[in-house]
Amino acid sequence: MLPAKAGGLARRRAVEEQSIPQMQREQLLRMVARGFHRELLKYGVEPPEVMAVATHLLDNLMSDDEPPASRFLGDSFRVSSVRDDWQSNRRLQVGGISLRPLQESDMPSIAEWLSDAELRNSFVPSYPEGQSAQHAYFLDDASHDYLTILFEGRPVGIVGAEQLESKNHKLEMKKLVGENGLRGKGIGKSATFAFLFYAFLIRGVHKVYVYSRDANIRNINLNSRFGFELEGIFFEELLEAERRVDIVRMGLSKPSWLSIFG
Repeated sequence: MLPAKAGGLARRRAVEEQSIPQMQREQLLRMVARGFHRELLKYGVEPPEVMAVATHLLDNLMSDDEPPASRFLGDSFRVSSVRDDWQSNRRLQVGGISLRPLQESDMPSIAEWLSDAELRNSFVPSYPEGQSAQHAYFLDDASHDYLTILFEGRPVGIVGAEQLESKNHKLEMKKLVGENGLRGKGIGKSATFAFLFYAFLIRGVHKVYVYSRDANIRNINLNSRFGFELEGIFFEELLEAERRVDIVRMGLSKPSWLSIFG
């Protein structure tokens, strides 16, 4: 039997450990709220009108019209739903999109997508500018492993691994849907799921992590639905347009992913 003092210490430690996920979640929610506030101001919403937006958010929350978060991804996102032709044809397919290794012929499309400075600079760190630098980055760098996202048989984006660590069996994931008219149509979700299949079940890594800017609420939310959890916030990490930008890191382990989607 533990002495009273030791027992009290053990109980306090247990309470503190249980509160860590809650603290992480609260940090993430504060980050999302701050980024959302900045986006509202960016799109011309006046400060007094922000309260009205908050009221509308509460109205939507109370409405029965929106599907619950548990139905966000749908039953099609399962390990068994991936068409795995990697060994025979270097292809993975989820729904209407497929992934294959990035090729030389894809570089003109990538250069066109990344000619948009705002898009190029939305990544952490920014993607390089210029075809020569991009060719070296995507095709010649052994620490990178990028795949091309195909929709209706044509390249529409890229998803890949950086910071490959064979010793620790982990990698950083980056994703870009380059075709502007195809964003927000589910292609990114399917590509993310297919890449996680590739990372965990083909490359055999234990952990995938991502970085997001504080204002990229859509990415943070999407990553959470795939099982990514907050690992840390790097406050004022980047300097952009004379203001400091916070960076969020989220991580996902293979056992966690399989427990959700296996």
